[in-house]
Amino acid sequence: MANAYPDFDWAKPDYEKVFEVRVARIQRMREQPEIIPRLIDYYAGHPADFINDFGMTFDPRLAERGMRTVVPFVLFERQREFIDWLLQRWLNREDGVVEKSRDMGLSWLCVGFAAWMMLFKTGTVVGFGSRKEDYVDQIGNPASLFWKVREFINLLPREFQPGSWDPQKDAPFMKIQNRATGAFITGEAGDNIGRGNRTSIYFVDEAAFLERPEQADAALSQTSNCRIYVSTPNGAGNPFYRKAHDGKTPKFVFDWRDDPRKDDAWYDMQKAKLDPVVVAQEIDRSYTASVSNAYIPGEVVSAASRKGPADIMAQGPVIMGIDVARFGNDKTCFTFRQGRVLMRQVVVGKLDTVDVYGRAKDEIRAQLGDVAQIAVDSIGIGAGVADMLRRDFGDIVVDVNSSLRMDDGENYNLRARMWRDMREWIKAGASIPNDNDLITDLTALQYSYRGGVLLIESKDDAKKRGIKSPDRADSLALTFAYPVKRETSEWNVPVGESMVWQAFDEITAY
Repeated sequence: MANAYPDFDWAKPDYEKVFEVRVARIQRMREQPEIIPRLIDYYAGHPADFINDFGMTFDPRLAERGMRTVVPFVLFERQREFIDWLLQRWLNREDGVVEKSRDMGLSWLCVGFAAWMMLFKTGTVVGFGSRKEDYVDQIGNPASLFWKVREFINLLPREFQPGSWDPQKDAPFMKIQNRATGAFITGEAGDNIGRGNRTSIYFVDEAAFLERPEQADAALSQTSNCRIYVSTPNGAGNPFYRKAHDGKTPKFVFDWRDDPRKDDAWYDMQKAKLDPVVVAQEIDRSYTASVSNAYIPGEVVSAASRKGPADIMAQGPVIMGIDVARFGNDKTCFTFRQGRVLMRQVVVGKLDTVDVYGRAKDEIRAQLGDVAQIAVDSIGIGAGVADMLRRDFGDIVVDVNSSLRMDDGENYNLRARMWRDMREWIKAGASIPNDNDLITDLTALQYSYRGGVLLIESKDDAKKRGIKSPDRADSLALTFAYPVKRETSEWNVPVGESMVWQAFDEITAY
């Protein structure tokens, strides 16, 4: 259906003209009721037109400009594309992930689509879930999704409302029904996401912020064929991040530049008044820079990934780190580092200890230049790999027990000290491969302090947040566990001395 207001000025919106068009349409419907069935048939297949022609939205900020706060929902191009994308996901019975910038009207778009389904698709059930119950439904709270749904339906012309629509009876807490079509909209929160009845389509709001995202995914896999994960980024490595980058799940990106209401001046104002982490997360859609307590900042890792091996001369001993997989979904990772250059990483899965030992020998033989140290994660099955390698390579094989307590007054355990040294190495101008998985691993872990000393988040704690094991980062960290054993004259550095990463260390790196 043709847009009735193609020249709408988003910088200076004139909603009064839109109201005039709406009123004229409603009057025509009521004067010619025979056209209503044709309209219903049309809108049943065109949700974007239905929302654009008769949907309403609420924005209290318009009061500052002397305007009504309840206004017609006029869709700009990217919003219309999103509604069409949602329809295709539902018809294809497939999941989708929506990566958004803030203030793009996305909640109202999802609400409008849900209301359209309930009104025009008999027997359907739309589900909404978020990490907090108040985000889904809180009576009288305009921020909650169900408040928006109720208002969207209340503000429709009566010709499109459910038959005998009574908000008190038909829209109680966490449930809205169309008695005429047997269609429903239902809500859940927190650990209850996916625990209810089966749904035709399910919107997971703030998906990157769920406390137990893997649990929600498992439950939803049994209750819906179409799950739409909506969120701003919240760090790398979590299930939302993985869906957005797996190359298989259809993804829709809402960038602030797609919004005709925003320009560079708006963006500059946001940067001036907001915390950089908020800007990265909610406006720039940056995964690596969107967590305030990530131990290694995303911008530091990104800078290192932009430096190729040709930019920095690889000098000093070659050190190999082996992070041995201990669980079914984890990977064994071999890392080779020389000075300030991460030369290469090899990641393999589903190998037993003997196979890891054999693969390690092959990679060592393939490495250009002698390997001066082989650092093996010796917690668990890694100890067996270290023992087998020691038979071939002698005392250049070192066991690394990352849980070993430190008494240096700075680090809680050896793992904290390795990660601290790795971070300083990256910050001082290292070169790492521009590998998305490596960048994700390096920026995924958080940190805290225990007794005043640094403690890096454990793999188990990270997994509770939905973060997969950072195998690549841990393998690189192993190369910082212990100095290489060497004669004083060989590298002009006393044996066992810990380095500070300055410029001259390119030739004196351990």
